[in-house]
Amino acid sequence: MKDLLLILLLIFVGQTLGSLIGLIKKPSKVALYGSISFAASMMIAISFVQLIPEGLKYTPPFLIAISFFAGMTIMWIADRLLPHINPELIKKEKPSVKRSVTMLVIGIALHNIPEGLAIGVGFTITAKLGIAIALAIAIQDLPENIATIVPLYNLTKKKMKSFIILTTTVLFEVVGFILGYLALKGASLCWLGASLALAAGFMVYISVEELIPSAQVKRYPKTAATAMILGVVCVLLTSII
Repeated sequence: MKDLLLILLLIFVGQTLGSLIGLIKKPSKVALYGSISFAASMMIAISFVQLIPEGLKYTPPFLIAISFFAGMTIMWIADRLLPHINPELIKKEKPSVKRSVTMLVIGIALHNIPEGLAIGVGFTITAKLGIAIALAIAIQDLPENIATIVPLYNLTKKKMKSFIILTTTVLFEVVGFILGYLALKGASLCWLGASLALAAGFMVYISVEELIPSAQVKRYPKTAATAMILGVVCVLLTSII
């Protein structure tokens, strides 16, 4: 029960804290981009150090590979079909406020579902793995929500309304977590392994396609390199503890 409560706490902390910081005081660019790089490296490291090796214990390598690429493909399709989280939205176009808010929130909410699924899959294997994934995603949600609440506030012009709208999208991550856990609880070990690889595909795609480009690596190479190294070290330490 304690492990479950910790995971739920991590899911809510990343979302709500990021929203609050974005409204109260925007952090420095170095801190913002560094945290994005840190989250990206953690998610990639968890995928290749924990999720895929764990999956290989139960599932043949060819099925692991197929599941991994399936995860990335699903995220790629979702990115093309769903409204994309774009902090620069308000600068590029000025559609109706109601439509803009609706599309932005739909995009955020639906992107939270696979993150919750990844946590649920990890928790099905061990509580430790679920907590590690939840921690990585919480760190990723922090800068993401800081960057997202700014255009949302520009659209609504109301801080409290923007905060409530954005934080309610965390419920979709909780739903994803519950679905991932319940769907795989009692499933065969082969399917569990494939699901871990699928979750790894989700996380790697999010890191490579969204987080790393957003981290402004070329502009802040030392910050990005340091943050990425720390992210990998953090995952390695959690693996041996």
